[in-house]
Amino acid sequence: MTPGRRIDRVSERRHAGIGRVLIAVYAVLAIGATGRSFVQIVQRFDEAPLAYTLSAVAAVVYIVATVALAMQRSETARKVALAAVCFELAGVVVVGTLSLVAPELFGHPSVWSWFGIGYLFIPAVLPFLGLWWLRVSRERVAA
Repeated sequence: MTPGRRIDRVSERRHAGIGRVLIAVYAVLAIGATGRSFVQIVQRFDEAPLAYTLSAVAAVVYIVATVALAMQRSETARKVALAAVCFELAGVVVVGTLSLVAPELFGHPSVWSWFGIGYLFIPAVLPFLGLWWLRVSRERVAA
């Protein structure tokens, strides 16, 4: 085995580990957002229908992103993951901005309100990490 190939394998394992952590974070957010939206919709939907619907949308996006990122070896899964992560980024930016400039629209916080403050701003950072991972893992597969 050549020294260069050994470094490549170490790099591949490191990147694979990072990908697993990213997928795990998406899975945790998917579970958290699903649970939160389910409870909100079942118990008090009439109090803040927009916010609770947005939490449910976020849950679906996190579920789709988790599954697609986990299966990204196929080109279709990569495209689905990219679409989900881009939608997530747009949702965080739009909902985060609206929750600051027009908080009366929501009534109660959603997953993406105030750029994910209720989730330690992870929803604001996660799409950038997802996009980075899709790029890095694509380069690794192409190499």
